[in-house]
Amino acid sequence: MSNKLMHKILLTFGIWISMSALTGCSLLPVEEEELAPPLVEPVKETLNVFEAKRAAIVKQISGVATFASDKTDYLYYKTAAGKLLSLNVKLGDKVSSGDVVAVTDTGELETKIRVQEIAIEKAKISLVQEIADKGADDPSVQLKKLDMESAQIQLNSLQKQLENSKLVASVDGIVTFVDSIEPGDEVAAYKQVVTLADPKQMKLIYTASSQNDLAGVEINMDVTVKIKDKTYPGKVVQTPMTAAPSDNKVVQDKNNKSLVIDVEGLPDDVTIGSQADITIVTESRDHVIVIPRAGLRSYMGRDYVQVLEGESRKEIDVEKGIVAATEVEIRKGVSEGQKIILAN
Repeated sequence: MSNKLMHKILLTFGIWISMSALTGCSLLPVEEEELAPPLVEPVKETLNVFEAKRAAIVKQISGVATFASDKTDYLYYKTAAGKLLSLNVKLGDKVSSGDVVAVTDTGELETKIRVQEIAIEKAKISLVQEIADKGADDPSVQLKKLDMESAQIQLNSLQKQLENSKLVASVDGIVTFVDSIEPGDEVAAYKQVVTLADPKQMKLIYTASSQNDLAGVEINMDVTVKIKDKTYPGKVVQTPMTAAPSDNKVVQDKNNKSLVIDVEGLPDDVTIGSQADITIVTESRDHVIVIPRAGLRSYMGRDYVQVLEGESRKEIDVEKGIVAATEVEIRKGVSEGQKIILAN
C-alpha cells in the first residue's frame, strides 16, 4: 500500500472519531421532558333549593280500616283454671247468650259438691231435731247453726269453682276468633279464648301502629270513608282516650291505638271483616308559609333552616306550625320567596 493511500485512510478515520465525540450524546435515547400535572377544576356543589311559598297545609290520618261488631264479647278465664276439657265452638259458629263455649277439667269437683250438699241436708235435719229437743235458745242449737253455715260457705266455694270452669256467652253472635289451645293444654288466666261478635251492629275500626299516630283525633271528628268506588260520611265515636278500661290485656292494648268510626248509609254487602279507606283531617290552615319537610332542620330542640343568599348559606331559627306528611308550616323566621336549602 502506498504512503499516500495510507495517509488518506488515517485522515478519514480521524475525522470520523472527532465527529463521533462531538455528537456522542445524540447516539443515546433522548429523555422526554416531564409533563406538568393537568389543572383540576374544583367540583361545584349542587344545592337543592326551594322557594318558600304561601299555600294551604293539611295534616291528616289516612289508612285502611276494618268493619267489626260494635257488640263484642271477649271470653277468657280470669283465673288459671287447669286443663282444657273441651272447646265447643269453631270459627263462624252462631252462638246464643248463655251457651257454654269451653270447659276446663274439674276432676272430682262435682262429686265434692254433691257430698257437700248431702252434708248440709244432714246438718239441717240435725238442727231441727236439736231445736225440738232443747229449744231454739240452747247453745247446742247455735253450734248446729254455725256448723250448717260453715258447710254452706264451703258449698258456695265449690260451686264457684265449677262455675269458673265454664266460659259462657253473654251475647248472641258469631264466633270471630278461637284460640289454638287444645284439650289437655293448661289454660292461662286472662288469655283470650273465644271472641263473639254481633253481625247486626257494626262499626269501622282503624288501628294505628302506635297511639302517637292518632294524636289530634277527637270525638265527633268527620271521617271520609271510601268503600270500593263510593264515599260515605263517618264520625269518630271512640278514641284511645275515651275507650273503656278492660282487664283483658289484648283488648286494652288494641283500644290504646284504635279509633272506632260510625258510618252512615252502609251498603248491604258490608259484613264483619270488610275493609274501607279512611281519611281524617286533624288540622288545616290556608295561605301560610310552607316548605318541604326536608328543609326543616332540628338539633338539640332547636328548629332552623338554611337559606341561600347569593353564594352564601345562612342559618335562621324558625317556629314551625302544622307538620304534615311532606310539608311543614313555618310561622316565624322565613318570608315568602326565600330560598331554602333542602337536606340531601
